[in-house]
Amino acid sequence: MQVITDLHIHSKYSRACSKQITIPNLEKWARIKGVDLLGTGDFTHPLWFKHLKETLTEKNGILRTKNSFPFILQTEVSLIYSQGGKTRKVHFVLLSPDFETAEKITEYFKRYGRVDYDGRPIFGIKSYDMVRELKAIDDLIEIIPAHVWTPWFGLFGSKSGFDSVEECFKDQSKHIYALETGLSSDPEMNWMLSSLDKYQLVSSSDSHSFWPWRMGREATVFDLNSDFSYKDIIDAIRNKKVLKTVEVDPAYGKYHYTGHRKCNIVMEPEKALENNNICPVCNQLLTVGVMERVKELADREKPLKPEGASDFIRLIPLSEIISTVLKTSINSKTVWAIYNKMIEEFGNEYNILLKADKEKLSEVVDSRIAETIIQIRQGNLKVKPGFDGVYGVPLITGNEEYNIFDVPKKEITDKRERQKGLGDFS
Repeated sequence: MQVITDLHIHSKYSRACSKQITIPNLEKWARIKGVDLLGTGDFTHPLWFKHLKETLTEKNGILRTKNSFPFILQTEVSLIYSQGGKTRKVHFVLLSPDFETAEKITEYFKRYGRVDYDGRPIFGIKSYDMVRELKAIDDLIEIIPAHVWTPWFGLFGSKSGFDSVEECFKDQSKHIYALETGLSSDPEMNWMLSSLDKYQLVSSSDSHSFWPWRMGREATVFDLNSDFSYKDIIDAIRNKKVLKTVEVDPAYGKYHYTGHRKCNIVMEPEKALENNNICPVCNQLLTVGVMERVKELADREKPLKPEGASDFIRLIPLSEIISTVLKTSINSKTVWAIYNKMIEEFGNEYNILLKADKEKLSEVVDSRIAETIIQIRQGNLKVKPGFDGVYGVPLITGNEEYNIFDVPKKEITDKRERQKGLGDFS
């Protein structure tokens, strides 16, 4: 059976995350979204780990609620260190086979710093040292570089990343099986690098809340038996047996194009290079976006799907479709009323986005919403690219200039705050 998973989320103990995140809330909204398996997020944090042990029962590496909804032990860590004469900043998703191993992982990190101040703790460990030392604890620990192209904290990020997996991990590269693409890239972009052909590409939301426009906005789909185990998931990742991934259009991501948010400057890669990546307004360096960085490292002019690579589909969250069509805020009463009506009729959001036919949709909601869902399903959505921390804007007929992602000035924009590890960097 197809199992839709979101294996990279956060708890209420991570910075810039909803304080209402609990296992019951995650379960509730995962069912509404149509996600079949969630990562727990933040198992290194002592208070969240306590909550996990109190609310979940473990069997074969799968943790289940009293209502039998499955979770898998997962956390994210940030490594900041010096290598090759540069400061490196790389985020990782870690998966653990059981509570006992998760506790050993936490004890390992406590040798290098605190784990109680943030659900996504920061350590000064070199990536290859962390891989070697975690593998010494248990080979079933899965280590996945997170949102690998993000400028500030990605493996290949333009600000502090590496040019190859081998440069980062050295002799420990053999233990890296998968790469998380992040919101600002998709599999096709990664296929432009032949060196990445051997890796399983996975997608997750990196969600900072349980709301359906965050949780499950990207996902990884497995083909598993109904009684699947942790080992089944790891086997699929390590042997490139993932069925497909769910992606947003990469232009939707906050770092797709090169730009400077402060000056409202955004450029496609070729134009940015013509300007030497200098902002024409303030003469400061632009934040080099994912598309430009991919082209810098690519050895193929066009994407070439590698043998054995998983398929993928592009979607955007239902709440954003409704709000864009109706030109209203994403969490307005109007959007919620329509969203809830559709969930009541079709069961969950993924059923709506992937399966409901246009005629039936039009019986339930405005025909413009129904038509937009079908157009997105068919791959016809265009997106005004995001840049330097600004989300991209879906361009739906009649709404080309309406930005549903207008962000309050109080949201994290300052470089110093980004460097501290705050905010959503996927």
